[in-house]
Amino acid sequence: MSKSIFYHAGCPVCISAEHDIVNLIGEDNVKIVHLGEDRSQIKNAEIAGVQSVPALLTSNGNVLHINFGASMADVKG
Repeated sequence: MSKSIFYHAGCPVCISAEHDIVNLIGEDNVKIVHLGEDRSQIKNAEIAGVQSVPALLTSNGNVLHINFGASMADVKG
């Protein structure tokens, strides 16, 4: 994996964190995945170890959970 992946669900906490992540690591270094709009990515996020959003999956496979916005159970609805 060459880019980090930022998973979020569109809530205000997630949107704020998205802006901060893009500002910190650069738009070219992160793929943004809005799980509310692309529900097919929920399984990939869970497999990677994402337990809540917003979360950043780093390029080396570590998951950084950033400020609690919603659990994956909430995202799956």
